[in-house]
Amino acid sequence: MPTAKTPQLKDGDHCQVVAGTHKGKCGVARDLNISKTGHVTITVVQADGVRFKTLGRNVVVQAP
Repeated sequence: MPTAKTPQLKDGDHCQVVAGTHKGKCGVARDLNISKTGHVTITVVQADGVRFKTLGRNVVVQAP
């Protein structure tokens, strides 16, 4: 399973989800958080305005 290096992921990056429930979707990363358990969580906003939350390890950063 491909994983993103979370230090490269930042607010406003275009990313694609490569694992998990939202696999195959892409959008802009917003609202990066570190949960109580230490996992990076992000909100991804798709082009049509739909938002969903996923783990930072499930996304890879794409060129715009």
